[in-house]
Parts: sequence; structure tokens; C-alpha cells
Amino acid sequence: MSTLKVHHIGYLVKKLDAAIRSFENLGYRITEPTVYDDIRKVNICFLEKDGYTIELVSPVSEDSVVSGLMKKYKNSPYHICYETEDFEHDYQELTSNGFIAIDAPTPAPALQNREVVFLTNASMGMIELIRP
Repeated sequence: MSTLKVHHIGYLVKKLDAAIRSFENLGYRITEPTVYDDIRKVNICFLEKDGYTIELVSPVSEDSVVSGLMKKYKNSPYHICYETEDFEHDYQELTSNGFIAIDAPTPAPALQNREVVFLTNASMGMIELIRP
């Protein structure tokens, strides 16, 4: 598998503005304006501190892809996102080693429309893979 680099940690949040304020109180700073992802029906905001990037993900409707997760997990981290230099190879490698894709690769408006795919593994939960 090519080298996977951690891009961000994804956090589910019910109230985006309140979560932003709480992370700012911890010293995080917003790195990009909030983006609405119409494919997933979520608002997304990236913040950074000490070289770590977090992605706040807030559902905007009941049919958002994260609404079910929000009901189950409430406000909490829920995925680690990895950047890869060889998307096809790493995607195949992950699916050959116990990861199950839960969606097809689709553009992510908050990531300059780079394609992403979410995968899950029974032993560790959800990850996101970003195309270079």
C-alpha cells in the first residue's frame, strides 16, 4: 500500500456555530469558510491547531448521510481521513483487506471537489480516502 497521510479527523456536530466557538476556545483556527455539501447534505468547516486538522460535519436535513450517525453518536469524532498518492491502488488494497466501501467515490465540495470515498472496518470504524 502506498503511504497514507492523515489529512483530518472528522467530527459530527449538531450545532456548527457552537462547535466552532468551542474549538476556537481550545486554540483552533478556521482555515476555510464553511462549505455546504449538497451531495451529503451537510455543512463542513475545517479548523487547525498545532498541525492537526479537524473537519466539523453538521447535518442540515433529516436525509443527510450523517443524520443516522448523529442520532447514534451525538457530537463526537467519527472518521479519520487519509490522503493518498495512488487512490485506485490504495482503494483496492483497503477493500482487499477487510474495508467495505459505504459509498462510491464522489466529489467533495469542501475539498476542492476532489473525490473521496468512505470505508468501514469492523475492527476500527470509518475512514475516508481522498484522491490526490
